[in-house]
Amino acid sequence: MKGKIQNKITQVIEKKIFSACAVGVVKTNGDRFVVSGGKFTFDADAQVVQENTIFDVASITKSIPTSSLALKLIDEGRLRLEDKLINFVPEFHNSDRENVLIKHLLTQTLDYDFRLSAHKDKTPEEILDVIFTTEFKSRPGTKFFYTNATSILLGFVVERIYKESLDKLGEKCFFEPLKMVQTSFTPLQKFKKEEIVPTEVQEWRGGLVQGEVHDESAHVLRKKMVVGSAGVFSTVPDLLNFLEMLLNNGSSGGRKYFSSEIMKQIQTNQLADIGQHAGLGWELNQPCYMGKHCSDKTFGKTGFTGCVCVCDIEREVGFVILSNYTYPTRKPDAVLINKFRSNIADIVFKNL
Repeated sequence: MKGKIQNKITQVIEKKIFSACAVGVVKTNGDRFVVSGGKFTFDADAQVVQENTIFDVASITKSIPTSSLALKLIDEGRLRLEDKLINFVPEFHNSDRENVLIKHLLTQTLDYDFRLSAHKDKTPEEILDVIFTTEFKSRPGTKFFYTNATSILLGFVVERIYKESLDKLGEKCFFEPLKMVQTSFTPLQKFKKEEIVPTEVQEWRGGLVQGEVHDESAHVLRKKMVVGSAGVFSTVPDLLNFLEMLLNNGSSGGRKYFSSEIMKQIQTNQLADIGQHAGLGWELNQPCYMGKHCSDKTFGKTGFTGCVCVCDIEREVGFVILSNYTYPTRKPDAVLINKFRSNIADIVFKNL
């Protein structure tokens, strides 16, 4: 398996689909391996990617730690799926304000019908106003619509119940106890920029984006707050630590992070009634990036920069892919990266 994954990384780098990549696989019993390939950029003298190289993991942030913190609150009895958003975020005031529930945030079923990145030239306050006031195209819970806005709202809920910021909560509840020593919302406070893979050359931000969150709306909002949609930087070994905990039914090192009931709901389709697939806080059964051997209980999360975490508890395996698919400029769609993700998934699931 290891050799096949290494060959696939080499092939894709030769096609210049990305310049940098690291892939790791972990089993329930703790057995794991990490392989890496490429360089930070396509320059001949660029830094070589190592197994523990730091990447911007983009929307994996939505699950690790944002949704995970919300699930922890549910376990603690401090939050319920049927609770209203406005109980915690009264500033939210579109015409559906009474109908938005926590379960809608955890399943991405608020139909905003826009991409928050389209508002990147606004101030943080203006972006928040868009999130708080924009009317939905359909009733909450009736359509799956993937957008940063939903996870930003969930981040507000988590922060207001815990009365701490997401970066501190992520560190305290998950990163530190799980020994995710290179995982952070603020990587440049802990690591040199040269240790972090660049994500894109963006004119509107003055050139190379490296060590600062790639996502446009998250970048603007960071002037005011830490957001739940993007911003975490991590490594393959660190994320494998998190997946190993999930594989062990929410336990690691003698500590219980999630109850068996929460672990069950992560793997249970919450959207069967609308013909979609999503677990609580995670995407579910997505062959487009989980490969043709994924099951109806395989769950995971992608990131726009070219990363993914996938976990299958029944088959006792999880894998992580980190890359800089958006470098030097973003591709028109996710077709190429999803083909690579699904190819890696097929290798992992076929070779168990």
